[in-house]
Amino acid sequence: MGATSSSLSELASNQYLRRLASTDAIDPMDPFWNQLLSFSFRIPVNSSDARLLEESTESIARTFALNNCHTGNLGSLIHNFLIRAAELKESAQCEDNIFIWQTYNALFIIRSLCKYFVESLSEELLLHQFDVLPPKPDGTPADDTAEIGSQAEVFITALVELIVDVPVLNFTYALHLEALNTLLILLSIQMYHVRPASQFAVYRILMQGKCSIHAPMLMKALMWNYLNQEKCPPELYRGQGEDGSLIYNATAALASSLWSVVTLGMGSSGGSSGSKGQGAGVTSHEPSDTLLADQSLLVILVLASHCTAGGGEGGKPNIYRQALFSFTDSQDSAPSPPTVASAPTFKLDMGRLYTVLCSTLRDDQTTLLLYLLLHQNPAMRAYILSRTNIDQLVMPLLQILYHTQERSSHHIYMGLIILLVLSEDRVFNKSVHDITVKNVTWYKERPLTEISLGGLLILVVIRTIQFNMTRMRDKYLHTNCLAALANMSSEFTNLNSFVAQKIVHLFCQLCKRHSRLVEQIRASAMMSQDQVEQTEGAEGGGLAEEQQTREEEQQDHLQDLSVLEEVLRMVLEVINSTLTSHLQHNPHLVYSILYNREQFATFRAHPTFQDILQNVDTVLNFYSTRLEPLGSNPSSKDVLQTIKEAGMTFKKDKLKKFPELKFKYVEEESPEEFFIPYVWSLVYHWSNLYFNPSRILLFSLNTSGAEADVAKTG
Repeated sequence: MGATSSSLSELASNQYLRRLASTDAIDPMDPFWNQLLSFSFRIPVNSSDARLLEESTESIARTFALNNCHTGNLGSLIHNFLIRAAELKESAQCEDNIFIWQTYNALFIIRSLCKYFVESLSEELLLHQFDVLPPKPDGTPADDTAEIGSQAEVFITALVELIVDVPVLNFTYALHLEALNTLLILLSIQMYHVRPASQFAVYRILMQGKCSIHAPMLMKALMWNYLNQEKCPPELYRGQGEDGSLIYNATAALASSLWSVVTLGMGSSGGSSGSKGQGAGVTSHEPSDTLLADQSLLVILVLASHCTAGGGEGGKPNIYRQALFSFTDSQDSAPSPPTVASAPTFKLDMGRLYTVLCSTLRDDQTTLLLYLLLHQNPAMRAYILSRTNIDQLVMPLLQILYHTQERSSHHIYMGLIILLVLSEDRVFNKSVHDITVKNVTWYKERPLTEISLGGLLILVVIRTIQFNMTRMRDKYLHTNCLAALANMSSEFTNLNSFVAQKIVHLFCQLCKRHSRLVEQIRASAMMSQDQVEQTEGAEGGGLAEEQQTREEEQQDHLQDLSVLEEVLRMVLEVINSTLTSHLQHNPHLVYSILYNREQFATFRAHPTFQDILQNVDTVLNFYSTRLEPLGSNPSSKDVLQTIKEAGMTFKKDKLKKFPELKFKYVEEESPEEFFIPYVWSLVYHWSNLYFNPSRILLFSLNTSGAEADVAKTG
């Protein structure tokens, strides 16, 4: 540290850091601060280096936390940061690189200390670290009249104002990134405690404190960072010179010093194919070239996902969430629609945002942002549903669902829910069949040189159901898939032969599974009866225990059968809805039903399916009669042609009318229980910050990327 370059292993013995952590109270105006803030060290290039940095300085952080209660050196360091932060807007305009560089270094040290406080101390002790004031120049204790947490509020407000007021330029890029990192570290207190965020002072400061007046502008700045997708300045990628000098060339010094910390936790160029999983802090990956956009997105998700039922005492709403859900289109000259009374708002270019969402819709974070905007922002939802190029959004979503094995279950859920929300709109359901996509190379089951977007959507959703049947066996995933298909089914038109076959084949698969399950239940019942007879004349409890186990298995089978029959019913409803709405325009579906008529006949007398199979029987009887003149072995071409011709004379009033299939997505009553652990698991894996997994209580980590077993947050 200081004016010389240090390696990670030397940090623990660095004289400037040791003095900072010592019992020596350092006056805020002491020249020491200029010396301390002129530092550099070898660039950490991956997450293992980030972990090494933390481990190398842990003893210093621990000593600092102990002694700061008497020295107030954190207050002096923050004082130096605040002086520079107040001048940052002017400095950015005149390109005072050294000034910005020292401000950045001060913020990095504060962030590093805060990380230790957040992970290792209670919130009360964390706030005390901020509130201890440095002694007076004569050595007497400072007058401690401040309220608890007031100095933390001053610091957090300065961070927010920095993000809002300082323009993002080449030489302020890394400073903005460090401000976001520091906010994330302070807010990460949620990861180490399983209680509502509204009980933490940091969240109350943001939701109700002085900085809350900047909420709309902060969300606008963060959304603009995401929207802009500004790449890291080229000089940041050039790295550090061999001599490590940061003093003599201001511009090069700034870039070198900043990048030495900006890339903290980032992977080397030899990382694993762009994977950003962090795990225990040792996984390398390719550095992103849009770090500011990526980190801004994480902060947006964190701010919008907490305190959703009220920001704290008094039940005040989350104003950051309100701002995100009420912004309107800056390119729309029409009057803005009325919003919730006094809801903060701003304007963004929705066309540009739509383009960015479509082009970056490959990870959990962007998918989650799209879900929030589509579900909660009426203006953005209306804009998306009005797009004639909706395929640009739907195609990436389908790729997410298609590569199920490579995604977390949370990511799959978000993708499906987005499709479900889109399918609530009739215009969307119709338009997807009017859009043709060509050469879908990522679909491997068979070559798709040309297919409607609606047909591809059906194929991918059915494939997701089939994958879930064999691997995940999640009832709610089935429900979401089938609800989306049901919403769209009345607009299924001109389905090609492959899509029609897949729909009917899904029904046949479920039929076979149903038959096997029924046989298992019968066999289990017979075996249980035999065991009952044996138990009556046997001594000991062995057979009784086995009987109990058998009964529990039978109950499980019966529950599985109930779920399976619900799924079968929904598949039949989808088929029925298509037949009653667009029979003439779906000859291939009729062909597939005729080809598999035996499977439908199996359930004709089943009380769960009897009513809806009446329509299928009506269709089968009508077309079977028309096909009789073709003889016993007609060609598929002749059969299809006959179906097309016969369909022109079919009278729809022969079919029994059923209520229109309409499913609407409704968020759970306590969404925070799902979203808060999910969002923080994303921060853990994707923020390029190292978090000690052994201290995390909010979720339990496993090996599946952003997947996490969530703990309830209250």
